[in-house]
Amino acid sequence: MLKNTARSIRTRAAAGLATVAALTLTLAGCGQDSTSPEEARGQAPADSRAKAAGAGAPGAVDCATAKCIALTFDAGPGPHTPRLLDILAEKKVHATFFLLGKRHVDTYPETVRRAAAEGHEIANHTWTHRRLDQLKPDEIRSELDRTQQAVKAITGHEPTLMRPPQGRTNNDVKAVTKELGLSQVLWSATAKDYDTTDSALIKERILNQAGRDGIILLHDIYDGTVPAVPGIIDELKRRGYTFVTVPQLLAPGAPRPGALYRP
Repeated sequence: MLKNTARSIRTRAAAGLATVAALTLTLAGCGQDSTSPEEARGQAPADSRAKAAGAGAPGAVDCATAKCIALTFDAGPGPHTPRLLDILAEKKVHATFFLLGKRHVDTYPETVRRAAAEGHEIANHTWTHRRLDQLKPDEIRSELDRTQQAVKAITGHEPTLMRPPQGRTNNDVKAVTKELGLSQVLWSATAKDYDTTDSALIKERILNQAGRDGIILLHDIYDGTVPAVPGIIDELKRRGYTFVTVPQLLAPGAPRPGALYRP
């Protein structure tokens, strides 16, 4: 049954996911300005920047000086997610999970609860992975709010970040996300792991695209992805990267509802 579920998920997502090049073309016509992590940090009030620079809190990361990168996972949770959480715990890495509601959050509530309890950022990837730029505002609101409420019922908190399916967004999406208190987050590195089970290839693709202030996009629902994660983490750590969640990447700036963030 799990194999059939995974195959169904793979078919649905592969039909809709876009490459980085296609994403760039889409966003060029959406009329929205995007904000980079560096710009987000620079937009923080001066007193916040000074406080962050002098805080020295245990575990705090200053991405203005550290070589930071954010590891994010879309379209879960799924059968592979508990193993992924084991790996992240072993490697002492926190990730950002953009979760789907239907057949994911509602099917694996204990996995959602565990991810939140272990310090990962829980974010929204809609209820059914429909392209938001093709929907009316009420439909956009439903897609996002259903997942907001499902996550809140499990963790006690509503997400503050969302990722539009395929990266497709427009001014209606901006307005609804602002209303719901959600910031839009895109990416800079993707492995197209929906079209291969070759973990070595997934690792190679990510390492070739990795850069400072980058946001890595992977999918923990595919068979080849989770086995690639240890090698990705180990190599990027060897290259001097510090893994952070998306909010940590933007800190001391805070994600602004409706804003679009991408490296």
